[in-house]
Amino acid sequence: MSVEKIISDWKKNVFKPIYWLEGEEEYFIDKAVDYAEHHILSESEASFNLSIFYGKDAQWADVVNACRRYPMLAERQVVLLKEAQQMKDLDKLESYLENPLGSTVFVVTYKEKKLDARKKFTKLIKEKGVLLTTKKMYDSHLPEWTQELLQSKGLTITPKGLALLVEHVGNDLTRIENEIDKLSMNLGSRIHITEADIERYIGVSKDYNVFELQAALATKDLSRAITIIQYFEANPKAGPIQLILPSLYSFFSKVFMVFGSGTGDEKSMAANIGVNPYFIKDYVKAAKLYSYPGVEKVLLLLHHYNLKSVGVGDTGSEDASLLKELVVKMLT
Repeated sequence: MSVEKIISDWKKNVFKPIYWLEGEEEYFIDKAVDYAEHHILSESEASFNLSIFYGKDAQWADVVNACRRYPMLAERQVVLLKEAQQMKDLDKLESYLENPLGSTVFVVTYKEKKLDARKKFTKLIKEKGVLLTTKKMYDSHLPEWTQELLQSKGLTITPKGLALLVEHVGNDLTRIENEIDKLSMNLGSRIHITEADIERYIGVSKDYNVFELQAALATKDLSRAITIIQYFEANPKAGPIQLILPSLYSFFSKVFMVFGSGTGDEKSMAANIGVNPYFIKDYVKAAKLYSYPGVEKVLLLLHHYNLKSVGVGDTGSEDASLLKELVVKMLT
């Protein structure tokens, strides 16, 4: 079951007595808990029927006693146990899990960890309620997820703007949503987000960023590549080498896949190598300019300079110097 399905059920007044939310992706866990805390009960109901515990300070007996209470002037009560991974004697909740109260909605967050599926404790949760295990989203899925989030908020975005947003924020779903909400507030009556909006409201230069460097390298424009690196040198937060090298490696890895895509149809090729069809021409053009051996050489160089950037085989060169040396070797 997904977080969306859980919240959808709650909106329809369909409840299980136990919801155990665990795993690596806090965004989905927090989404469910926020809804449980603020929307299952009305404001008047919550004053008598909402109990919140934190694992670090909670006593298991207090949690169980709260769960066994009957609701006051309401159909149900909600008991939240947050950060349960920090709770002592967590296993003593098992007595309640064996016979949960139907009028209690018991929601537990267990972040960065997973229960042992072999234990009775876990089996009881699955039998009596819902066990949701979240996983960190793959970087390759971030653009699609972000696009869907934007659509759910009634917003659209340019392909390049989407790429800038995702690359700048990285794999932090909560921050992605926060940045989208910030953009939405600043758009006024507009619903379409452009690269200029990303630059103005999030602080990512639309002209000097990793994608522009990538585009310069894809077309073998050494002068433009050096200009962008000089901008990074003057603005270190705009283009840290630890961000740039993996991005370039990802780009040229997909360029390499063009040679084995088995089709000349760009739409099919984009699907095969996992890129937005809007950008596929960049990959095809780079493949033609570099050739198969050239792309192999670039990938080896990127690996070599990635090691250099963390001090392997290098005596402490500045990031900008390493990048300039790298791109010269890539393009000559």
